[in-house]
Amino acid sequence: MARTTPPRPLDVEALFPEVAAFRKAAVRLHPRLGAPCARDSSLGGPLLWPRAQPWPHCEDDHPHTRYAPTEIPVPLVPVLQLFATDVPDLVFPAGTDVLQVLWCPFDHEEGYVPRPEVFRWNSSRGDLGPADPPRPAGASDNYLPNPCVLHPERVTDYPSWDLPDGLRDALQDRFDQVEEETGWSYEYHLSVSDGIKAGGYPTWTQEPDWPDCPTCDRRMDHLLTLNSAEFDGASWRTWLPVEDTPAEGTIRDLPYEERTRIQRPPGLMLGDMGGIYLFECPGCPDRPFDHRSDCS
Repeated sequence: MARTTPPRPLDVEALFPEVAAFRKAAVRLHPRLGAPCARDSSLGGPLLWPRAQPWPHCEDDHPHTRYAPTEIPVPLVPVLQLFATDVPDLVFPAGTDVLQVLWCPFDHEEGYVPRPEVFRWNSSRGDLGPADPPRPAGASDNYLPNPCVLHPERVTDYPSWDLPDGLRDALQDRFDQVEEETGWSYEYHLSVSDGIKAGGYPTWTQEPDWPDCPTCDRRMDHLLTLNSAEFDGASWRTWLPVEDTPAEGTIRDLPYEERTRIQRPPGLMLGDMGGIYLFECPGCPDRPFDHRSDCS
């Protein structure tokens, strides 16, 4: 079943025409529990891997937290696989049409969250087959995503934390006035889309921290957001898909288990309802990659 974000309750560009120049396309991936195969776009599902290529491992030191690896190196865990045909708004490097994110499912010193890595392939390669990766022992279930099928949906993002400082200051009184008159918050309901997505703006919960490319010094582009939840307690009114909206009452009225299946089907919990943000530099041939994380 497709997932559809409700139309924004207010005309953002009519109310705040200054933000129109900063709009960006995003693709909400809407993961839902399912049984994807290795040739599907998925989150936490099986993926393709070159048969002769060793499975990647993490040899980093890990902080002494509740969950710590019992053996080093740690095999990486499949997190996300995207085929270009399912996310046409995402630009793939020439000769590739598969994007994969794997991560080490243990805390790392930087952010105390998993450390992701990005891989890209051409799906027509004859040596690609379903992977059978080893499972790391001792990892938290919060970092081992449940297998989910995806329901990609194109939406429009407007910046919130990423508005230029001067513009945000100039608009703040109008943001506050609109919220007071209508009950709709620019930050939570009208600007940046929630959930796991490609493109658009990161759903920062703290001050933005964009990485610069180590090769050309240009600010990197946002590639993916991997969030703990599809929406939160403040944003659900605009980011809860139409198909998941209860026939009676609100999402808050549902039993906890049912609400969790809608809000957090992959079962991820990154920090305290936080996210991991992946960046790349498409202007450099080697496509440098970096990541950031935060939490509420």
